[in-house]
Amino acid sequence: MFSGLNRFLKIILPKRLFYRALIIVATPTILLQLIVTIVFYDSIWIKTNKNVTRSLVAQLKAVQDVYQNDKKNLDFLTDSYKNNFNFEIGISQELFPNSTGERRFSPMDRSLRRELKSTFGNNNYWFSTSKFKNAVEVKIKSDDEIIEFLVPKEMVATSSVRLFVLWTTLPSLLLIIVALIFLKNQTRPLVRLAKAAERFGKGDYVNDFRPSGAQEIRKAAYEFDRMAKRINRHLNQRSEMLSGISHDLRTPLTRLKLQLAMLEQKDLSSKMSKDIDEMEKMLNDYLQFAKTQSLEKSSNINLKRLLNELENSINNENLKINCKDNINFKARPLALKRSFENVIQNGLSYGKNVFVETFTSSNRVIILIEDDGPGIPEDQYKNVFKPFFRLDKSRSLNQSGVGLGLAIVEDVINSHGGNIILGKSRFNGLLVKISLPS
Repeated sequence: MFSGLNRFLKIILPKRLFYRALIIVATPTILLQLIVTIVFYDSIWIKTNKNVTRSLVAQLKAVQDVYQNDKKNLDFLTDSYKNNFNFEIGISQELFPNSTGERRFSPMDRSLRRELKSTFGNNNYWFSTSKFKNAVEVKIKSDDEIIEFLVPKEMVATSSVRLFVLWTTLPSLLLIIVALIFLKNQTRPLVRLAKAAERFGKGDYVNDFRPSGAQEIRKAAYEFDRMAKRINRHLNQRSEMLSGISHDLRTPLTRLKLQLAMLEQKDLSSKMSKDIDEMEKMLNDYLQFAKTQSLEKSSNINLKRLLNELENSINNENLKINCKDNINFKARPLALKRSFENVIQNGLSYGKNVFVETFTSSNRVIILIEDDGPGIPEDQYKNVFKPFFRLDKSRSLNQSGVGLGLAIVEDVINSHGGNIILGKSRFNGLLVKISLPS
């Protein structure tokens, strides 16, 4: 029972912290105002209004009794009530109105109707509280005559309902507005922290972030900033170390190449040169894999333009790119271009044709790269993303390398906040589905 209620509350409650905090602040205020309103309305306003109405009806009954007992002193009676109570009293021989003039949902009309009915009985009274702005018209049957009254409206209602509603709702509105202002200021640092964490998770270097807000939020932001700086420092140190390793290893490899070129045994020299070239390529592949978190900054790119540049650089008629829509999003263009090129070159190496198609879905950019090659066994889909893994069967994604192609691609895509999935293509080859946030 309680688990079902919790699930229901999770569905109907807002997801953002700002609106949840607003509910926490506004709900007690609104409930308090409702309770105060109900208690005041029921205990004070209605009872006071009832007593005032009962007193007025008693005066009307007194006028009727006096007039029935002594009709000769009508002028004295009307003048007395006009001077003392501001009543307008008249005697009419007209027909009694058949249609009611009262408002059905008015508290004032309901209270007046109840008292008139209990005093004069059914069908012996008629009144209207809306015909005049500041007066209530009442008609009472008295034998064959009708006694007409114009009574000041303040003698029927103690105060205006609109004024009462205004005084009960205005404080709540003011409190909620103040809460909105303060909550907006308190949640803004959290939003900035979330955006900075998102940017950092996509590989951007967050150098313009400044902790702000409440002490707890400021502390979390400060620790995030320290963590980001430590990670950036680690990446920079790794890049510098790898640059030094690259320089140190390439120097002896270059000397070996020169010495092999001077050997008289050309067959041996040729075999050793191939081994050295393979070592050099292995070193380059490893450095490329380790440097995927480069210093390249994210920028707004157009996917169609990026793929067109890639198509021109590959220059292969078997590559068919279908990108109809202008899709713009933020990414690191060089890293993304290298990843697409890696997958496309693999498809061209092991298949005849490669087909690229793009579309958008639910704030995501989808890139489908398919080929008509031999494909990859389904049980090897996860393994091919492992560094230095090579397939030795019908298809190896990196025959001339060390098995870092898809590992590099996956690292780049994940650093952009995306994901990469392998499957079987429509052409019985490999399908590479890349999803990136738009």
